[in-house]
Amino acid sequence: MNDFTPLARAAEHARAFLETLPARPVRESGSPADLRRALTLPLPDAGVPALQVIDDLVRVADPGLVAMAGPRYFGFVIGGSLPVATAADWLTSAWDQNAGLWVDSPAAAIVEDVAAGWLLDLFGLPAAASVGFVTGGQMANFTCLAAARHAVLDRAGWDVEERGLQGAPTVNVVVGDEAHATIFSSLRFLGFGAATARRVATDGQGRMRADALRDVLATLEGPTIVCAQAGNVNTGAFDPLEEIASLAHARAAWLHVDGAFGLWAAASPAHRHLTAGVAAADSWACDGHKWLNVPYDTGFVFVRDAGLHAGPFSSGAAYLGKEAMARPVFGNLVPEMSRRARALPVWATLRAYGRDGYRAMVERHLELAQRVASQVDDAPDLERLAEVPLNVVCFRFRPPGLPEAELDELNRRLGAMVLDDGRVYFGTTEYAGKVAFRPAIVNWRTTEKDVDLIVEVVRELGAKLLATAPGR
Repeated sequence: MNDFTPLARAAEHARAFLETLPARPVRESGSPADLRRALTLPLPDAGVPALQVIDDLVRVADPGLVAMAGPRYFGFVIGGSLPVATAADWLTSAWDQNAGLWVDSPAAAIVEDVAAGWLLDLFGLPAAASVGFVTGGQMANFTCLAAARHAVLDRAGWDVEERGLQGAPTVNVVVGDEAHATIFSSLRFLGFGAATARRVATDGQGRMRADALRDVLATLEGPTIVCAQAGNVNTGAFDPLEEIASLAHARAAWLHVDGAFGLWAAASPAHRHLTAGVAAADSWACDGHKWLNVPYDTGFVFVRDAGLHAGPFSSGAAYLGKEAMARPVFGNLVPEMSRRARALPVWATLRAYGRDGYRAMVERHLELAQRVASQVDDAPDLERLAEVPLNVVCFRFRPPGLPEAELDELNRRLGAMVLDDGRVYFGTTEYAGKVAFRPAIVNWRTTEKDVDLIVEVVRELGAKLLATAPGR
């Protein structure tokens, strides 16, 4: 069983896939039924040769793969893994290190510590903040809000980790009306319940209104957590973080910032103003598979107070021994004690591209977003619905003379046609009560040629849809 040829074969298949990615249709080519038939095999009594398994997997799975790592995938604010990130991720799997304890892997621990410092520096966050590496934006928000729950209840004299929430003081959670869905999922995970959040009105760009937050906070008593946003998923807009931080801290509330992709604006001196006030928060969440362009299973948790960060997750056992607990225990900063060394691709990618590389990437993507916005504005049958401060362009198909009542269904059907067409990928959303598109430009491969397809495809398919509509 010491035959490592499957690793080489997998690398061959991976390279072949990546080389065809720029020209590959974005959508899958096979039907779910065909995929299920091909993949649903009886568990063999005797093992199948490893090379055959790898070859069969590639052959059978390929029709069901979506080119989401490619340059024309603009859905869900998803980047694509840089080659150096993928290479480091392969090493992460091959080395198979547990990054939960320093004693398990000093190399993984030191890499995580160094990468954490680089991220804090890049985002302009407090250098002494505590950092945890999680699976993505969802777990980053959850971990930050767990630290917030610990902190605000501790100030109220309640040990939530030991006593739970039964009988605990009520915790007020205040969110913008357009907070991301992962905030509400996190509230469910933490036992608060999604419906208990106090929603604050937003403006026409999806930004939390500071005056409305002031009014809501004035009605609340007791432990309070405020959740702000750096980068609205529909518009890319940033909440007024300076004003929100001032209001939250005047109320002795914990301020959390969901910066899944918006924190990366700090990497560009030309756009850093968008993050003004972000460093005044108590915790921050970010997703590495967005602008960092590293593989999935990478998210970042930043908490100003290291002691409060470790509070919800600290654990120990006799079998771990004093040596294991004498050094930093990274497993005490996140929900998982055992986890892969997910900081390795982060360290490798940041070192390979550096501050200037990420500044250039962010600025190029923002220029591409402005290019799309201009094309939308110039098109007589398109309507832009929001400003474009970052990398998301929110717009809809609006042919002249078509009644407003017909536009939502028209855009839903058009969205399905775009996905089925396969040249570009972006889904529909609902913004300001309207069905719309919100392509997000964040992949390192994306060029002008790629983004020019967005408006071209929408207008071409929209015209076909109108031509085949009954009565037209």
